[in-house]
Amino acid sequence: MADCIVVGAGLIGMLTAQALAGAGVTVTVLEKSRPARESSWAGGGILSPLYPWRYPRAVNALARESQRHYPGFCRQLCDATGIDPQWTRSGLLIADIDDVSAVKQWAELYADELIWPTAEQARELEPLLGIAPELSAWLPGVAQVRNPRLVQSLQAFVEQQGVEIRPQCPVQGWKVHGRRVASVTTPQGDVSADHYVVAGGAWTRELLEATGIDLPIQPVRGQMILFKGQPGLVSRITLYQGHYAIPRRDGHVLFGSTLEYTGFDKRTTAVAREELTRAAYELLPGLAELPIEKHWAGLRPGSPDGTPAVGPHPEIDNLYINAGHFRNGVVLGLASAGLLADLLLQRPTALDAAPYLPELFLK
Repeated sequence: MADCIVVGAGLIGMLTAQALAGAGVTVTVLEKSRPARESSWAGGGILSPLYPWRYPRAVNALARESQRHYPGFCRQLCDATGIDPQWTRSGLLIADIDDVSAVKQWAELYADELIWPTAEQARELEPLLGIAPELSAWLPGVAQVRNPRLVQSLQAFVEQQGVEIRPQCPVQGWKVHGRRVASVTTPQGDVSADHYVVAGGAWTRELLEATGIDLPIQPVRGQMILFKGQPGLVSRITLYQGHYAIPRRDGHVLFGSTLEYTGFDKRTTAVAREELTRAAYELLPGLAELPIEKHWAGLRPGSPDGTPAVGPHPEIDNLYINAGHFRNGVVLGLASAGLLADLLLQRPTALDAAPYLPELFLK
């Protein structure tokens, strides 16, 4: 019997398993389908919230904590597994600043460096830029990872740590005695542990309903397209009017994304493809000369203001939750996993845990 069962083998679930395993906890991860093939695979991997000053301090605190540790963490993963997550400091150019005072207040707390480029300087930063922004912000310290490579490397690493991942093993029910989970029901039989963590992404609400709470996390579809280009054609992560371009090392340029409240429907649509291509060609006209290699969709775990629920279940003593990261699972995940592990193991926390307690989301 494992010390802890983690429900969900997405990025958040595997990061949580890694944080616990690193502390000597034996962990089994139960996954309803294939590991990390939902929003963990589909996302862009920007290691910063988009327009970070629009988010609560709780989100920025987690992002800042993760950003500090990601370079070393990605080196550790690459050295251990041979799979490089491709941590790359591309910088982030935000080409439509609407509240200078809010940006400055945010930067004083969370930015290592903030530069206010002129329109000409913005074009020097990203020569392919097709707009002349009146006011933009340049955050040179912002990095990215390549999501599929990150989760592949992470899965290999946690398995090296002794974590067991069971694919095609959905949790179908909970057996609760008093204030403790005794076991979870799966197609492979009941599985027991001392502690349980729900990290089910967009499916978290449904997983927790049988435990007596209604956590406001819902699926939010995001569609993206991928252009096939040459290395160096685009060099900066660029954000404009809610859309962003992310250059990969191999020359591909990822462009996203939509924000659609369509339930658990993750089909791609012609309307979204048209929206994304139109926005891409306006921001970076040179992309019009490149073929679109892929168009896909993922389901984000939407929460009311983007703050994830991290901490103990309000009514069950040995059940914990780490979910609701919305659009920022990659940048928040490393810190939220560390926070969850600290709470479960009753260790001092690097961050104030109060803003993330699941009970707050029920009020």
